[in-house]
Amino acid sequence: MSVNVNRSVSDQFYRYKMPRLIAKVEGKGNGIKTVIVNMVDVAKALNRPPTYPTKFFGCELGAQTQFDSKNDRYIVNGSHEANKLQDMLDGFVRKFVLCPECDNPETDLHVNPKKQTIGNSCKACGYRGMLDTRHKLCTFILKNPPESTEGGASVKKEKEKKNRKKDKENGSGSGEAGSTENFDAPQAVDGDDDDEDWAEETTEEAQRRRMEEISNHAKNLTLSEDLEKPLEERVNLFYNFVKHKKETGTIDAADKEILAEAERLDVKAMGPLILSELLFNENIRDQIKKYKRHFLRFCHNNKKAQKYLLGGFECVVKLHQVQLLARVPIILKELYDSDLLEEDVIFAWAEKVSKKYVSKELAKEIHAKAAPFVKWLKEAEEESEGSEEEEVEDDENVEVVYSSSARELKVETVKPDKAEKEEDDIDIDAI
Repeated sequence: MSVNVNRSVSDQFYRYKMPRLIAKVEGKGNGIKTVIVNMVDVAKALNRPPTYPTKFFGCELGAQTQFDSKNDRYIVNGSHEANKLQDMLDGFVRKFVLCPECDNPETDLHVNPKKQTIGNSCKACGYRGMLDTRHKLCTFILKNPPESTEGGASVKKEKEKKNRKKDKENGSGSGEAGSTENFDAPQAVDGDDDDEDWAEETTEEAQRRRMEEISNHAKNLTLSEDLEKPLEERVNLFYNFVKHKKETGTIDAADKEILAEAERLDVKAMGPLILSELLFNENIRDQIKKYKRHFLRFCHNNKKAQKYLLGGFECVVKLHQVQLLARVPIILKELYDSDLLEEDVIFAWAEKVSKKYVSKELAKEIHAKAAPFVKWLKEAEEESEGSEEEEVEDDENVEVVYSSSARELKVETVKPDKAEKEEDDIDIDAI
């Protein structure tokens, strides 16, 4: 069954048709995936490579995609319904297929990897313009241009030159050669046309617009490239970012920027470890108060980040062992009072001595110094639990008394009446 390429057009005689998507779910559990059975036919109707709409689905769904061009298998990881993918395909058609002027799908993409631009031309109305390259799919298109772009044109030219040489060698007439040259001349102009058309507008507004497009694309390209880097490189990028903020004196008000950079690089949990190294020294107690907001953005309700904070704390003690080793319990209490560490995280840390950040010997010394604080914390927790139980018992003996003459409710403690209990006893003499 076919549907209109532009599904906002309800005309049944609309001449631009495409097959309805057919999706087949395969696998189970973590290996479940959706195979788009007729993606080649759909892409052919749209005049786009089948990898483009498949990758578009991956970008929109946040899922990985797989292409097997030899066997015509185009896969999106996860389980997805055909109707959902069909609705999503409408978004691809609007952004990358339909002409902005006439809404017809008779368009071609012109990719220029050197200038990092994607042009769009319409055969129906003659429109020529640039695509907005902020969508993630544009990065994929720039790396994988369609075959009919500059590369394809150059291959076509080479073939035509070879054919002309063969004709000359075979003794074909000069008239024929001349005629072919006459026909080839416009093609040569068209082939070079791509670079010239995009540079026609030389106004300040056009230049500014092009610079914005390039800068937006550069941001998206940098973001995707950074996420593909190994964890160690991403951590180093975040370290250099925080270090630059500190050196330029802008770190005090940069807590939101630092968090955003950590989330961008996907190293949020490790943030407190880097911050500890850069922001703490022998004056750690004062610095905890100063940079409390920075650490809270990472450690609030994040136990993994709190564990990294304890690792950073151990590293700081190692660097300033003479000044800080004896003050370990005081520093831990400061971190606890600042809501940067939770009780269960501290208890879990105290149970096991680790040599992940410092030597085994120093780790034992730190834990030994921290023992009084951990003991105090456990006793305080037990006392709070005991007081809560007593409050519950007291609440059971409390009765709310309402008096019509009083303006407020009165709370009275009800004591068990011994006299009533005595009356309830059986009198043996009365039997």
